[in-house]
Amino acid sequence: MPRSVSPLDSSNAFEALVAAASRVDLDASEAELIRIGSSAVFRFASEPIIGRVAPSIDRLDSASREVAVASWLESVGIPAVRAIKIEQPLTADGRVVTLWHSASEKVEYGNTTELARLLLELHSLEPPLQLPVHDPLRKAAERIAAVDTMEVKDRDFLQDRFEELAGAYRELEFELAPGVIHGDANVGNVIRNREGTAILADLDGFAIGPREWDLILTALYFERFGWHTEREYALFTETYGYDVMKWSGYPTMRDLRELLMVAWLAQSVRSDDGQRELAKRIETLRTDGSRTDWSPF
Repeated sequence: MPRSVSPLDSSNAFEALVAAASRVDLDASEAELIRIGSSAVFRFASEPIIGRVAPSIDRLDSASREVAVASWLESVGIPAVRAIKIEQPLTADGRVVTLWHSASEKVEYGNTTELARLLLELHSLEPPLQLPVHDPLRKAAERIAAVDTMEVKDRDFLQDRFEELAGAYRELEFELAPGVIHGDANVGNVIRNREGTAILADLDGFAIGPREWDLILTALYFERFGWHTEREYALFTETYGYDVMKWSGYPTMRDLRELLMVAWLAQSVRSDDGQRELAKRIETLRTDGSRTDWSPF
């Protein structure tokens, strides 16, 4: 992140949103913060619009691609969030802003069956636009390198674990054909619109890569975290037609995905609760203890 841009928080994200929205004659002065993580997400009070604020201008290409992906999905009939049809992304205060139609006034998530159906549709498509090659190793390395609030021994532990998993990942033999993937497929990125239809959200991770990647989080949430029941996972695999947990490469991809989650938390959290959660997760990785007490972030 450029030195002149401070870390993203609710206050500076709101200021960027208001400034960007005003340039397209929209009023975000009473927008409500929904959540903040790698980006800040706001709901407008005046119109059914969602604003997403990315932390720095470095995210401009990614945001442009996300808007293009939304347009493509709309053209082929895949249920997904829709970008407002204006010239965007917008920039303000060194940050990147995108504006989206609000799917609903309340947040209601889809289920594992709906996620599997959406992935089946998505994975059958050939994208007409340029998508990056999925590179989880680069993302993991960047996240670990960006951590600046962690004890050296903990950061060294994450780095050592990454290097071990990176070597194993490069040797994987995938069973599914590569193609377009969501990149962060889980029920938290499937929301219901006003008609009750499940739609895909958070489109910034779209890439070309192994389809197994889009199946990992649901398996991980079931097997290690206990966030899905056995029945919910069975419905997911039955609907999609493939069980990634039966693939020999599953343990490596699962562990890498888990490491990415921990590295993201290490890079992002500043609150006391977040720091306690991070310490718990790192200790779990060290001891290979139970993950069932991990809290969603």
